[in-house]
Amino acid sequence: MTDTAHGAVRLPTQRPSAFDPPAELSELREKCPITRMEFPDGHLGWLVTDHASVRSLLADPRFSARQELHHHAPFDHPFGKEPIQPAEPGFFIGMDDPEHSRYRRLVAGQFTKRRIARLAPRVEEIAESCLDAMERKGTREADLVAEYAQPIPARVICELLGVPLTDEERFQGAIRRFFHLSSSAQESRDAYLAILRYLAELVTRKRDNPGDDLLSGLIARGELDDRELATISLLLLVAGYETTANMISLGAFALLTHPEQLALVREDEAVAENAVEELLRYLPLFRSGGMRTALQDTEVNGQQVKAGECLVLSLSAANRDPARFGEDADRLNVRRTATGHVAFGHGAHQCLGSQLARLEMRIAYTSLLRRFPSLRLAVPPQDVPLRDDMTIHGAHRLPITW
Repeated sequence: MTDTAHGAVRLPTQRPSAFDPPAELSELREKCPITRMEFPDGHLGWLVTDHASVRSLLADPRFSARQELHHHAPFDHPFGKEPIQPAEPGFFIGMDDPEHSRYRRLVAGQFTKRRIARLAPRVEEIAESCLDAMERKGTREADLVAEYAQPIPARVICELLGVPLTDEERFQGAIRRFFHLSSSAQESRDAYLAILRYLAELVTRKRDNPGDDLLSGLIARGELDDRELATISLLLLVAGYETTANMISLGAFALLTHPEQLALVREDEAVAENAVEELLRYLPLFRSGGMRTALQDTEVNGQQVKAGECLVLSLSAANRDPARFGEDADRLNVRRTATGHVAFGHGAHQCLGSQLARLEMRIAYTSLLRRFPSLRLAVPPQDVPLRDDMTIHGAHRLPITW
């Protein structure tokens, strides 16, 4: 663990395996669950690693999600060295109430549990079409990332928003550039603006030719201008595609390297829903975690946090907390009761698309294992190329055979 001249730690980012968060996070959670952290720009803030504190802080209005208050990037990245501006109109994940709740309310109705359940037949159809295409090649081998994990959420969110599938290439490359750690500040900004420009064009097209989709519905309400509509669409598109695609592939990788757990899911589809919650808890998807900034001096778990100090809330450390998930919290157990994990955050900012992601993951795993009961990795686990160069973890490729 790296200590600084101030006696603070730097954010640990080196994972010991594809499925485990940095070991230093566990040590910190055990010794000092809220500890001083020095950010790359020298700011002294805090790193929070225990489940109870992370969950509490995510729901505490004294700690702000406002983008312009997070002046300090938690790890080295060129984009993090730029001056941070207030969130764009519509970018509600970087806002507090009342602005946050106003935007969220307009979108939330599209993501209720009942509405998402009605999407199940279409998600199953998309999954089966991907599996058909994999089989038609006749090689009995495939890259699960490119041929399955990415197409399912991409097609679902495109159809939900009303994005033509023929336009996928216009935003997929830009999304990858935006999340790549080697991208310069200018490259990240250009990628963001490229997606936004495309969605602004789509909004204009939808105004002239509305359809039966979420974006057309938001336009019809008349409460948002074109800039807000484009930004909200960007949020939904990126969150609905990038995070879910990596959870599907990383979850499949985890099951394939834990054959006893895979057997439980394959033999009893009723276990699949529980397995999804456990995989969400178990897998460390994000390089850092949630960010909050103290609006006032506040005591947190015995530590005095001053107004203006930034806190990194380690979701992966919280999800491995033995105090919440048992002494075997570092073990994958698809029969575990994993409710209460913070993979989707918690409180007012909890991920709007959580039910959709759960549905896509469950269908992706059950459809895959039903079609290919002898599914296995086509390369040794250590040869799977991991996304250590991206802010969202996963695998660049996952070669499989059956």
